[in-house]
Amino acid sequence: MEEQFLKNKVAVVSGGARGIGRAIVKKLAQQGCHVTFNYLVSEQLAKDLEKEVLNTGVRCRAVKVDVKDFAGVKAWMDQIERDWEKIDILINNAGIIADKALMMMSQQDWKSVIDTNLNGMFHMARSCIVKFMKQRRGDIVNISSVSGLIGLPRQTNYSATKGAMNAFTKALAKEVAGYGVRVNAVAPGFIETDILAGLSDEFRQEILKTIPLGRIGDVEDVANCVKFLLSPAAAYLTGQIIQVDGGLAIR
Repeated sequence: MEEQFLKNKVAVVSGGARGIGRAIVKKLAQQGCHVTFNYLVSEQLAKDLEKEVLNTGVRCRAVKVDVKDFAGVKAWMDQIERDWEKIDILINNAGIIADKALMMMSQQDWKSVIDTNLNGMFHMARSCIVKFMKQRRGDIVNISSVSGLIGLPRQTNYSATKGAMNAFTKALAKEVAGYGVRVNAVAPGFIETDILAGLSDEFRQEILKTIPLGRIGDVEDVANCVKFLLSPAAAYLTGQIIQVDGGLAIR
């Protein structure tokens, strides 16, 4: 049986009810990690996941919190620390898209993506970082995107947030390394989630032509990379942006 190297650690995952976040929650629980995650609209999915994880023998708590609300995020983090006595891991996964050509993009299209993807990450990290520094340990993994590395058309808002997330990752990694805190990011390419579910077969074929490995990724591909970054094998890695994209963004 695989060693549970995260046994009895406590992880916080934003946007954990669906897609990549859901896969990460399950992966951490498999390692014996206690997990709390937030949701905003997917209440039934969140409650189902909470029950599934609790049945594995670790603690799990699904909480309705909007990452755009700094006070709400901080209250969530403080409550977990009081109830579970510590926080060891933060996974910044919550994000939205509002794809549109810039010439058609409204202020709200821009603002909603910035507020969720970028400000939400700040709210989560700011609520945990002092705790990590005081205990002189902690791991942060930000779920970015290849869109923040190479830019994708009709995603100026999304690309801007993910490019900023990558820069944030590197800056914070340098800032807190002396406190034993590591900060890394995973940059997925095209992954089978709800976002891709509605694509036509024709468009899928066009996407596949851009991916050297010839397949669209699975949420497990991303969750496995997160697991690696939290493992002893990655203990000397910080400030890294790891592409999980089948070679899409090779430069």
